[in-house]
Amino acid sequence: MALLSEPQPRMVWASLITNLSYLPGLLTLHHSLRRTQTAYPFVALYTPTFPESGLSALTARGIRTLAVPAIKPATTNRKYDADPRFAETWNKLVVFSLEDVFDRVVLLDGDMLVRKNIDELMEIPLDGDANEHEDGEDEHDGLGSGRRVFAASHACACNPMKKAHYPAHWTPQNCAFTTQHKTPTIAQSTGAPSTAGVGMLNSGLLVVKPSLATFGAIETLLNMPEKVNSYTFPDQELLSEAFTGRWVPLPYVYNALKTMRAGDVHGAIWRDGEVKNVHYIFAVKPWQEEPPSKEGRKQEGEGDMLNEWWWEMNWERQRWEKEKGIEDGY
Repeated sequence: MALLSEPQPRMVWASLITNLSYLPGLLTLHHSLRRTQTAYPFVALYTPTFPESGLSALTARGIRTLAVPAIKPATTNRKYDADPRFAETWNKLVVFSLEDVFDRVVLLDGDMLVRKNIDELMEIPLDGDANEHEDGEDEHDGLGSGRRVFAASHACACNPMKKAHYPAHWTPQNCAFTTQHKTPTIAQSTGAPSTAGVGMLNSGLLVVKPSLATFGAIETLLNMPEKVNSYTFPDQELLSEAFTGRWVPLPYVYNALKTMRAGDVHGAIWRDGEVKNVHYIFAVKPWQEEPPSKEGRKQEGEGDMLNEWWWEMNWERQRWEKEKGIEDGY
């Protein structure tokens, strides 16, 4: 594993990148974090497939980088034809192995946009922290085997896009967020229990205390082809199975899935003013779509408004970069 490009604190934001297609997203994510005046640095984790031209773009913007190995199941012929992007998401699991490099990593997908300061995620008690938990039990030695292995928000099981390859039981009735519709105020600050609904996390945001013990539990499942081949949602399904009931559920505001805003999905709990981090899930990303007018013309629809949020931040980033003499097309 390569050394960091410069001396690095032990508590960081990070995003994994494997190719250039996500580079505009990662750059805008980084800008949105910086804009919140976060006290913590950002690191781009990159795999061997990420090209030198991408590294040059990161370096030009002063973004720290760390080379990490690719993570793949030991033996599987799974192609993920219905969702090709899932073939790359196994790589995110590498963050759990970085025990010698970091004490705390908040891993964010490159298709996210931070709207408010979220530094409090660095202080969420996890197994292995020196402090005691609220129940008074010291779980300092519970790495990988305790009840607070990592933190994440739930996956939405509503399947609003009606994807045919999703499990049949993924319906609004079985969604963890649906259980909070009658208590929207609580939903802004408290996640449903990790076992609620289908009991699956969304891995777009992970609060991790890296541990080789935890990574060992992950590797055990990675080396079981019958398990790997059964997963519809690779990394997040593996994590949900390996640590059932042992991850800390975060409220939706930290991983506000784009589709949740619709009134017939989870508009009952979504509050624009409370959302701290938007996740632009599914294959087509804002930077791959036609941008809204720079003259202020507003678009119609739930997704279009959220895309405007991304584009406004992206344009702000590009203006800042232009002032710094950075004009490389990203």
